[in-house]
Amino acid sequence: MTISKRTIIYVSDGTGITAETLGHGLLAQFQGVEFRPLRFPFLDNEEKARDCLARINEVGQREGVRPIVIMTQTNPDLSAILHKADAFFIDLFDTFIAPLEQELDCKYTRAVGRSHGHANPDYNTRIAAMNFALAHDDGVSDADLKNADIILVGVSRSGKTPTSLYLSLQFSLKAANYPLIPEDFERDQLPSRLQPYRGKLFGLTIEPEQLHRIRHERRPNSKYSSLENCRYEVAAAERMMRREGIKWFDTTSKSIEELAVQLMQELNHER
Repeated sequence: MTISKRTIIYVSDGTGITAETLGHGLLAQFQGVEFRPLRFPFLDNEEKARDCLARINEVGQREGVRPIVIMTQTNPDLSAILHKADAFFIDLFDTFIAPLEQELDCKYTRAVGRSHGHANPDYNTRIAAMNFALAHDDGVSDADLKNADIILVGVSRSGKTPTSLYLSLQFSLKAANYPLIPEDFERDQLPSRLQPYRGKLFGLTIEPEQLHRIRHERRPNSKYSSLENCRYEVAAAERMMRREGIKWFDTTSKSIEELAVQLMQELNHER
């Protein structure tokens, strides 16, 4: 199959995170196209708009096909300048804001960065959650675990840290994570520091072969990364979680996003 190539240009008067999030979700549905991203964040004056307009047209002329522009721009004058480009536009404000204004009978505020910055009431909550996740990564500290929303357990390199950070960033959860290590398996019991928080525990597991590949990149030719040891640790961890009544999720073929949503569903069920 021939893979075509298209340039995707993200334009925003803020960080561009909203535009890129939408773009990634849409473009992931098209497997026969290779997308090359260009980013123009903080486009907040006429000079920047006209420079971006020129760059968009230059890309189209060079590649012989018009680029795709995914845009969040609150200033209608700057938006009008950009729309002069020979490009295919997906404008979030044109697409969604006007219908919402009509439905709500209310004009939008044209505030830049409202969904990401300090003006958002959830901003400080999200930052606090991220700080909590960093302070409680990999069992570094058990202080304040009573305030954790969720505690992930599993063997080393099973995906605990990235999942914890994603839960804190995306869902503002205070997520801690704690490694299950060979000493725990020798004692054949859950670490004592976690005993009071059983209701907050969720496990992560992974296929031993995948764990072996991941660990081999970190510590090649070591007992830690050997396939035999990986099989032992995964089996011991699953046995312990099963005995302790801890529900676990297999991270082998799941993205962090999929895993986080599944965990959120479980938390909602628990709550």
